[in-house]
Amino acid sequence: MIDLKDLLRNPEMYKQNMKERNFDPSLVDEIIEIKTQINSLIKDKDDIRSFINKYSKTKPDEKIIEEIKNKKEKLKTIEAEIKKLENELEERLELVPNLKAPEVPVGEDETENVVIKTWGEISQFNFQPKDHVELGKIYDLIDIERAGKVTGSRFYYLKNEAVLLEFALINFVYDISLKQGFIPIIPPVFIKEKYYRGMGRLNKVQKEERYYLPQDDLYLVGSAEHTVGPYFAEEILNEKDLPKRFLGFSTCFRREAGSYGKDVRGILRTHQFDKVEMFSFTLPEKSEEEHQFLLSLQEKIMQELKLPYRVVLICSGDLGFTDYKQYDIETWFPGQNKYRETHSCSNTTDFQSRGINARFRRQNGKIEYLHMLNATAIAIGRILIAIFENYQRKNYIEIPEVLIKYTGFEKIMLK
Repeated sequence: MIDLKDLLRNPEMYKQNMKERNFDPSLVDEIIEIKTQINSLIKDKDDIRSFINKYSKTKPDEKIIEEIKNKKEKLKTIEAEIKKLENELEERLELVPNLKAPEVPVGEDETENVVIKTWGEISQFNFQPKDHVELGKIYDLIDIERAGKVTGSRFYYLKNEAVLLEFALINFVYDISLKQGFIPIIPPVFIKEKYYRGMGRLNKVQKEERYYLPQDDLYLVGSAEHTVGPYFAEEILNEKDLPKRFLGFSTCFRREAGSYGKDVRGILRTHQFDKVEMFSFTLPEKSEEEHQFLLSLQEKIMQELKLPYRVVLICSGDLGFTDYKQYDIETWFPGQNKYRETHSCSNTTDFQSRGINARFRRQNGKIEYLHMLNATAIAIGRILIAIFENYQRKNYIEIPEVLIKYTGFEKIMLK
């Protein structure tokens, strides 16, 4: 959540930010108007309380007693109205995205993202390359049809060597990251509404994307980030203990509500998938440095896997709701003859920590909000696609060299 005081001091800055991010800037005026009404009602409430207190230690006459009675009734009405307006204010504040970094390019949508780096050679084949759906059938690695029968669309079974390759990727990423001081963690896949909202992931627009269990009043997470982030909710860390870095594995659940008809072929966009996520809690003055560090680790992972990719700086219109600044890594998919997003890397500054009240104490005693960052280590389904398609050979699929010690095999052969 954004800092309301800052919005009230700098409304034009927030309006411009919302305009550049494809949000309705009139929301800022609505927030100011509601806050003005609340302040006016609070003054009326205080005036009434002051009047009542004035006679609390005296024996007022019948006229004053009647007036006190009327004012108490009015006080109930005012307090109810304040509560109603405060709920409206909170609902609207949840719709205000994070401020963007000055260096984030202004753009309408993903077509205006800026490629800042390209690495690796595009795979060349002396045959027509297949996509992962064909390869999954030929080598008996992915079964979408039976998953559709058992569960429905946008689910899949991983089979045979694909399963072992998933675990190889997980072990590979943990080996790299633990050397950098990350704490391994497997977080819950359920989260309370309070903290999902606090993380900026459950406003009334985002709710459509979430799986909700009404009997338990819990949501299924869309990423390990969603439950690793609130790990220090309502806590105060010490400056000397920062940064805190976690590496979390989780099965993730997303309705993909806004993507009907998009990427329906294969396992690129599904309702359930596994992912390893990096998450950092750091000092405000160190968050840009931490952002670059996380991006460098993502690149290291991709380079060791020898998968061609490009790094993209996300423009204002495509920027994640909670993000101050965001990079994506897009990996080359020969089966689609294009780059596709496989990683994101985001600095959310104090936007999420403010929502969950996660803070730190400086050595001089001052308490501030933490800066929080998240970055994909491996979105396993998408990297499996990239490996299958880039490492396909005429009669087998090769295993990336760095994964062989984890898989125990060098090739996936026809059954």
